[in-house]
Amino acid sequence: MGTASSVGFVLVAVFLILVVTNVPVSVALGASSIITMLIFGMNIGMYADLMVSGMRRFSFLAIPLFILAGVLMDKSGIASRIIRFFKSLIGSVRGGMGYMSVAVNMFWGSVSGVGPATVAALGGVLIPAMEEDDFDRPFAAALVAASGGISVIIPPSLAFIVYGVLAGVSIGDLFIAGIIPGVIMGLFYMSYIFIYSRRLPKNPASKKTSGREVWTAFKAAAPGLVTPVIILGGIYGGVFTPTEAAAAAVLYSLFLAVPVYKTISLKELFRIFADCGTTSASIMIILGNATVFSYLCTVRGVANVASSALAAVSSSNVVVLLIMLLILLIAGCFINGNSILYIFLPIMLPIIKDMGYDPLWFGIFIVMGSAVGMITPPVAINLYPAANIAKISLSQISKAIIPFVVAATLCSIVIMLFPVLSLWLPGIRG
Repeated sequence: MGTASSVGFVLVAVFLILVVTNVPVSVALGASSIITMLIFGMNIGMYADLMVSGMRRFSFLAIPLFILAGVLMDKSGIASRIIRFFKSLIGSVRGGMGYMSVAVNMFWGSVSGVGPATVAALGGVLIPAMEEDDFDRPFAAALVAASGGISVIIPPSLAFIVYGVLAGVSIGDLFIAGIIPGVIMGLFYMSYIFIYSRRLPKNPASKKTSGREVWTAFKAAAPGLVTPVIILGGIYGGVFTPTEAAAAAVLYSLFLAVPVYKTISLKELFRIFADCGTTSASIMIILGNATVFSYLCTVRGVANVASSALAAVSSSNVVVLLIMLLILLIAGCFINGNSILYIFLPIMLPIIKDMGYDPLWFGIFIVMGSAVGMITPPVAINLYPAANIAKISLSQISKAIIPFVVAATLCSIVIMLFPVLSLWLPGIRG
């Protein structure tokens, strides 16, 4: 069967080789698991069983539903209405379009917890709006990509659903625990915008809006602004589970898109369902293959060996946590967020428990680390849609994203050092 160290070496080595050679992560996870099982004479029949069991969990049903709800909200035109409302509030401030972009992305994160989807839904409007306010185009694209990553922290978050299932932590508690850290990350980005905007003209292109204009914009955006209340209020009020909340979000989005705004025809609706089905299938394939990878790490003792090695590095909890954060940041350069959870959670969670930390807090910490990875090249899934929308090269947006990576990393360290920022709201709830 092989020792845990030999199994782990082959598993990780094959996976890294495949990732470096641009093999899709879902394929790399599955192929490395299969090759390892064959080399060490394991029952290959377990692969299909483990993969199916990894995908066949009720809580995961929320993933395609939240994806669908986000797309429907975008196609209904509610995104442009929400942008106009936020623009009416802060658009006349110097650099206001930058602040507005972060605020809109944070709000949109409460509708769809998918980073690239948020960038795709909002980038086409936000990037030109920031250019009109004298922001540099690469900076505007980088800001949309970075603030789009907040979507995986602000509830509802697909990453929290995955973590909750894997770690046995309440998904509802994870959702509410992510609110303050998500807001803090937005404030870190706004702090950099404040510094950057000092170079902008004192008289921005946006004129100051009147109270009547703000009220008009609010009325137009109100149906969309209610969505987070329906989703989160229903969960925290005990009306429905996170999965049921996702279904409610889909129904409400359909109501807005078809009879209210009449922006989606039945023909378009069929295309939207097909596209969301394809996106969801790709995510579920990753989850299924990652389940097998995680099994090999955990059951074959690989996780124990790695955990012991990591714990032996230092007796200081802070040093160990900083090493974990560094690992997450490096992994984010090559692997998407959900895969990071499957690969590193079996290794890191036992150490966290031994150190006496709350697994609920660690869920926020590891998801924030994966969120930073969404904007760290070369495999930065938020940069590609933002660069395509802005019609700039990956190298241009990669240079512009560096200050945001620094800001997000500093924010993660703050959340690491002060667990109360994550645990306070769940403690009040219950």
